[in-house]
Amino acid sequence: MSPLASRRLKIGLSACFSHADPQRPLFTGKTLQYVEQSIAHWIMSAGAMVVMVPCPTGETARGDVTLEHYAEWLDGVVMHGGADVWPGSYGEEPMRPEWLGDRVRDLYDLAVVEAFSQAGKPIFGVCRGLQLINVAFGGTLYQDIETQVPGSQLHRNPTEYDRHYHDIAIVPGSRLEALYPTLDRARVNSIHHQGIKDVAPEFDVEAWSLPDRIPEAIFRKPGTLKSYIAATQWHPEFQFRNPDTSTLDDSVLLRDFLAACSRARVSPAVSHSPFQIRNRAARLLRRALLRRH
Repeated sequence: MSPLASRRLKIGLSACFSHADPQRPLFTGKTLQYVEQSIAHWIMSAGAMVVMVPCPTGETARGDVTLEHYAEWLDGVVMHGGADVWPGSYGEEPMRPEWLGDRVRDLYDLAVVEAFSQAGKPIFGVCRGLQLINVAFGGTLYQDIETQVPGSQLHRNPTEYDRHYHDIAIVPGSRLEALYPTLDRARVNSIHHQGIKDVAPEFDVEAWSLPDRIPEAIFRKPGTLKSYIAATQWHPEFQFRNPDTSTLDDSVLLRDFLAACSRARVSPAVSHSPFQIRNRAARLLRRALLRRH
């Protein structure tokens, strides 16, 4: 490896799942794992190298590679957006069949979060990633904001999709305020219908949606031996420089995360999840994948 490549940060990106489908004309009956292009390009925009972290278990699994190996080798991980979180992951029954979410992906994502937290490596979550991180550390979600929060604004517009926006209020004294010292409010995209209800005990809210006060950014409370974990409900990788819509500068968030990864490369935090979710999630994931076939 060239010295230039070896100096670059290696950032993991959690996999999205397309489960085996016998009706699919291509890759018939095969499970696909993939990354969405724009988030990989967002991470690479700052010079970091991106590696998808594939699920190591399943009916075709071979060898002894684990998520712990990836967590040890990589400098940090970004948790993708995507499918709903299964309500069972935070102790609820689905209110509607269409809000069932993806239980298998939840178990994989929980195991990824636990592996990187155990390794003391930074984690950044986007949209579903924020929700999953909150659940992993003991928080809960609204299964559907519009249904469960009276007077809430529209957080997902299927027609406008990634060009649907709302305002956020940045919490005074937060890390986010330090990153954006001239802003007390900002405009972000909004592409979700689930959201944080109860914030996980280890986390602070750094931004709220306006006017309905749904948590839009969280950060792990700083403390001795605690690894860096941050997440946003919006997609910082979806940027359209529209003069009519002045959105938050996404590069600031990326630089902060990568700076934490650089620090962890020299001195990883010694950290763990208080819920010890890694081994439990890995066992449940293996069983769930085997049951599907």
